[in-house]
Amino acid sequence: MSKAAGLLILDYWVSPFCQRVKIALNEKGLQYEARHEDDLFGGKSELLLESNPIYQKVPVFLHDGKPICESTVIVSYIDETWSSPPLLPPCSYGRAQARFWADYIDKKVFDATGNIWRSKEVNVEAKNEFIGILKQLEEALGDNDYFNGATFGFVDIIAIPLTCWFLAVERIGGFTVAEECPKFSSWTKRCLQRESVAKAVSDPEKVYEFVLMFRKMQGID
Repeated sequence: MSKAAGLLILDYWVSPFCQRVKIALNEKGLQYEARHEDDLFGGKSELLLESNPIYQKVPVFLHDGKPICESTVIVSYIDETWSSPPLLPPCSYGRAQARFWADYIDKKVFDATGNIWRSKEVNVEAKNEFIGILKQLEEALGDNDYFNGATFGFVDIIAIPLTCWFLAVERIGGFTVAEECPKFSSWTKRCLQRESVAKAVSDPEKVYEFVLMFRKMQGID
């Protein structure tokens, strides 16, 4: 990895949004520090509160002390600042399509997982909505290896960290993504074989344990 001075992520281990930033930096071959926020529920660090006073949440990416917030914005910043290898397609239409699907994923996927794991009983409506979203993404993927075509890129980075929460929703919702959306499942396995992804994404079993803990905290279980 090449050295790039002053790269810091305010991080939380279970956050797929933080993992996006780490994957993007890994893809660019950049060294960085990931500083874990120990207590997002009760005692956020002064640096986090100062760096993201509007939302007060991770990730925050600090480049030479200048904060950038919101994971998709951060990934775009990284791609524009360190141009090689590019994460977006070379043509303007391809870039527009990538941004559309990144926005779709941002608006749909994580909230849909929450509708399942926050339910006290198996929520069939929430499960069907979630599966429908993944099937829509399968259509966007088509017969390609990645959303960018033959190369791993921007949309893949936005989507793949969210999959570490899927084991939790499968167990709570009583289904498997592999059975319902085999093409999406194959894409997930393909992405996880990349070193940049594998070393950034959380262990799904640990995420599941975190979800069970959070359900107890919220009085769901």
